[in-house]
Amino acid sequence: MQTLTTPGRFRWRIVALLFLATTINYVDRQVLSFAMTDDVFRKDMLDLPIDQELTKEAIDRFKILYGDVDAAFKFAYAIGFLLVGWLIDRIGTKRGFALGIVVWSVAATLTAFVQTIGGLRITRALLGLGESANFPSAIKTISEWFPRHERSFANGLFNAGTNVGIIVTALAIPHLILHLGWQSSFLFTGLLSFMLLGLWWFTYTKPERNANLSADELAYIRSDQEQQPPLRPSWGQLLGFKQTWAFAVGKFMADPIWWFYMTWLPDFFNSNDALDQKLDLKGFGIPFLIIYVVSDAGSIFFGWLSTQFMNLGWSANRARKTTMLICALCVVPIFFAAQTDSLTVAIGLISLATAAHQGWSANMYTFASDLFPRNVVASVTGIGGMFGAVGGILLALLSGRIITAFGYLPMFIVASCTYLLALAIIHLILPRLEPVKAEELEKTKQWGVLSPK
Repeated sequence: MQTLTTPGRFRWRIVALLFLATTINYVDRQVLSFAMTDDVFRKDMLDLPIDQELTKEAIDRFKILYGDVDAAFKFAYAIGFLLVGWLIDRIGTKRGFALGIVVWSVAATLTAFVQTIGGLRITRALLGLGESANFPSAIKTISEWFPRHERSFANGLFNAGTNVGIIVTALAIPHLILHLGWQSSFLFTGLLSFMLLGLWWFTYTKPERNANLSADELAYIRSDQEQQPPLRPSWGQLLGFKQTWAFAVGKFMADPIWWFYMTWLPDFFNSNDALDQKLDLKGFGIPFLIIYVVSDAGSIFFGWLSTQFMNLGWSANRARKTTMLICALCVVPIFFAAQTDSLTVAIGLISLATAAHQGWSANMYTFASDLFPRNVVASVTGIGGMFGAVGGILLALLSGRIITAFGYLPMFIVASCTYLLALAIIHLILPRLEPVKAEELEKTKQWGVLSPK
């Protein structure tokens, strides 16, 4: 790779914009997991009188229905991931992401007006459809704005917005619910998203069109990237590459665990009888602040670590997989979180596991830009995200039923084993991270697989 001094820092402003977008994206999706611990919300969704006591049977029924609502979100998210990745590669990141923000902003706002589980299922599905645009857009943007050796760190930085979004939700949303009712929390997030839409539309451009980017920094960004002809491979053609399957496996197995944390951690701390103290809407703030600040540190640190390994001369294969192995090992102890009676120990174990997941995720996202030409990165990211959402659907449909029948231990055991198993399968599929060349994608046209119209 050609060695250049770093001539400018404007590209890091783009990471800041993606960080903000991801933060707001996660505020929108995380609100429900806190609202679901509110008794008024539960009664409204179960169509119970406000003065009626919630029995254990009613709460268990609500948890099962809540799992089904979560599955509806992930089903739409899976479909959206596949379609949006393809769409962004064709109409561009700016317009594709803006369309996604419009859809999820409308969905978040409409949720404030639902009165039944059925209505909630519809608005959450619409939210999933819109929010699926975030990561394909962000990963494609990183591939356009950063040279290869900086991408894992840049991915780690913007991906840290997921944790900040959850922290903001944990600190702000319970306060809104307690003082203004659960409806106010969804109106607040809808407003945030509409503000993001304006900011994105009026500030984002591609590097070649950005007047604030110097010629030297543009040359630095393009220093290790070959000029690539326009490519329009179909999903079927992309699925013909083992690189796509390696990425998809990593997403299919790990993403559902992260969504499990997002969806069920408030209830775990609210209803787990093993803990020496339980949390409610008044007490979520500090524990969730700790968990997701540590997660942010994990996202940034493990993204940085992979970059440092490569700066030491390691291959991308060795650097990425070593970092992911460290992350996988850090998740193993989480099964004990469901057995300890100490709230402090549980918070510590969950913090370590979520930090490791974010490190895993930052390196997985880099797979797409490491292994494929940048003008198909969004499509590949969409395929991987679709597989991750399918895994999330399966786990969501089972989670409420398993938790009401057996408690949280089986879920945490699954979490502790998943990452090591996923890494083993990835290594079997792809012993070396060999990039797909543009010429190979061109050759797939002879397969006769039609691109989506």
